[in-house]
Amino acid sequence: MSTPTKCPKCDGEMQEGFILDWTEGGRLASSWVAGKPEASFWMGTKIDGKEQHHIQSFRCTKCGYLESYARES
Repeated sequence: MSTPTKCPKCDGEMQEGFILDWTEGGRLASSWVAGKPEASFWMGTKIDGKEQHHIQSFRCTKCGYLESYARES
């Protein structure tokens, strides 16, 4: 899959970025995790042993449309 350069909605230019998560420990880039979320007493959500991928996001500089991908590293 290629990197999007034109917006599928308005044909504007797509700009690469990422979705920021604010946590008590700092600022992190978001990740996609396989399966439904399960509560964890200590960590909020269980993720051990689950498939994970960083989210790559693109924003249209003309209309603001967001398109995100969780590709293999």
